[in-house]
Amino acid sequence: MDNTAPDRFDTSQFEASRNRLASLAYRLLGSAVDAEDAVQDAFLHWQAADRQRIKVPEAWLTKVVTNLCLDRLRSAQARRERSAGAWLPEPLLDGDPMLGPADTFEQRESVSLAVLTLMERLSPVERAVYVLREAFSHSHAEIAEILDLTEGASQQHLHRARRRITGARPGGREEADPASARRIVEAFLAAASSGRTERLVALLTDDATAISDGAGLSEKLLQFDTAQRVAAVARAGFRPTPAKRRLAGGTPAVHYALVNGAPAILFVIGDQVVGAVTFDIAGGKIATVRGIAAPARLVRLSEDWRQHEPDAPLITHW
Repeated sequence: MDNTAPDRFDTSQFEASRNRLASLAYRLLGSAVDAEDAVQDAFLHWQAADRQRIKVPEAWLTKVVTNLCLDRLRSAQARRERSAGAWLPEPLLDGDPMLGPADTFEQRESVSLAVLTLMERLSPVERAVYVLREAFSHSHAEIAEILDLTEGASQQHLHRARRRITGARPGGREEADPASARRIVEAFLAAASSGRTERLVALLTDDATAISDGAGLSEKLLQFDTAQRVAAVARAGFRPTPAKRRLAGGTPAVHYALVNGAPAILFVIGDQVVGAVTFDIAGGKIATVRGIAAPARLVRLSEDWRQHEPDAPLITHW
């Protein structure tokens, strides 16, 4: 008798769910590295469990991963890191399986950098209810079982989460036309590179904001508001200098890409992404600019870029 067959079967069951579990964990944690760790911990739980008693493996694994992520969100270390003002979601290149389902507007919105950032305002349980309902279409009965809540409590958590996220979104809920979004971003790059401040201001909403992780050199995020300030920061930031090239490790090419469903500009040296700038578009203008250059946040993005067939760069030598 082959005693290894059940183990192989059980492993295949887990692997069939891995991408879905990873996309759930990424939405809950905003970090690909932490999501991978949570999924690996879930695999260890799966191996140690009495699988004969698990009637619905997918539901069991969803509950385990969700609660492992909640433990991480509630940990003292996570609270310190996220309350220090130096946290941004880890960006992912479109096509990454960790982005998960993208069939509906709600699914696409739930993995946008804007919503991942806004979910920091929610309690861990509100965040879990929002993700399970909006991104994975679980019923309130299923969510109640996963989180050990009543259905009424699940509905209340979802109502609060939706109100806080929708109310805080610049320009409300909308999806920009892809071709228009690209034209706007290319115009922004051209204006910023040439120092045309008036053109930059015209491309921004009046209440535009800019956020940067300072390439990981700052303990807190750098934040700027109003179109005039954002334009001034963009003009200074996009002007190439020898010091910036030394910091980047060379002379990057500049590519257009989609990151977490949003238009983005990537600075690439060889096959390494050394910087990403993402844009939220609202009403045909740019509402939010995010600059991400901390190397730890760009590891998975670079790995995916190496497997990517990019268009010709917008700028060959920045």
